[in-house]
Amino acid sequence: MNNVVGIFDKLNKLVDESPPVDQPTRFGNKGYRVWARKMHRDIFVFLKDALPQEKCDLFSELGAYLSESFGNSVRIDYGTGHELSFIFFLCALFKAEIFSEEDSVACALRLFNSYLLFVRRLQKEYHLEPAGSQGVWSLDDFQFVPFIWGSAQLAFSSPFEPARFLDEEIINEYKDDYLFIGCIDYINQVKTGHFAEHSNQLWSISAVPSWTKINSGLVKMYQKEILSKYPIMQHALFGKLLRFDPVTPGTALPVARLGFIHPTSTSSSSTSRMGSQVLELKKLDTDGGNSTESSKSEDLNEGQKVEADPTSKSH
Repeated sequence: MNNVVGIFDKLNKLVDESPPVDQPTRFGNKGYRVWARKMHRDIFVFLKDALPQEKCDLFSELGAYLSESFGNSVRIDYGTGHELSFIFFLCALFKAEIFSEEDSVACALRLFNSYLLFVRRLQKEYHLEPAGSQGVWSLDDFQFVPFIWGSAQLAFSSPFEPARFLDEEIINEYKDDYLFIGCIDYINQVKTGHFAEHSNQLWSISAVPSWTKINSGLVKMYQKEILSKYPIMQHALFGKLLRFDPVTPGTALPVARLGFIHPTSTSSSSTSRMGSQVLELKKLDTDGGNSTESSKSEDLNEGQKVEADPTSKSH
């Protein structure tokens, strides 16, 4: 785990060596392309140094997932499709048995958090365009997964109710301990104006009464808005570890449900309060899957129906 996290130290050094260039346009700094060329040149060397050599036959696939997770150097943009590529990278590490179940918490709340901090630096350093953003009607310009894992973390044990996650006091106290609050803090740094105006979806879900309902609704939203969207999924890569197998029409597929696991490894204990829980998708057997999914998951309808009227509600 430490070796993989260390890859981001090396990627940060490449950013230091590739400063933004002077140009008339504000967004899409071409210095990003210089960094991207260096990243593609070195990423497989970084993986070779970080991963067990007996897994060398998998480095090509792992490197493809990782290198695609930092944005597009032609459009100079970044979005949820690139974030999904990093999730593929994490899944592939488990499929390759480089990581084991005891690494789950540290993987989500340490390794993914390192990735999150790094891509935020790319976004600010090179003024990356949000890829495919729906503006005020999107959950966030760049990310989605940290809101899912962050709400799962809060559903496990939260010191505050959902209605308070926009309070300045809550943000200042918990931004370093909870993924969800860290995302809210970052949005406040890069956007101005009333939160209900620039981040309507997030503002609306503060009306949902529990973190469990928020979490289940976000999972449904992710399935609908990310995994079911062709413009995003057309760029997904598949290989030996993560295969794209055709399914015979009419085949009953197992569904996923939300579950929580306690940290079992010493590596996860270093994540402070942030390392006490993680969202885990567990497969159910085909017979019981549909009824369980319908009983446990509830969409964000309550939150999304709230009108964004800054004068009627303040946080």
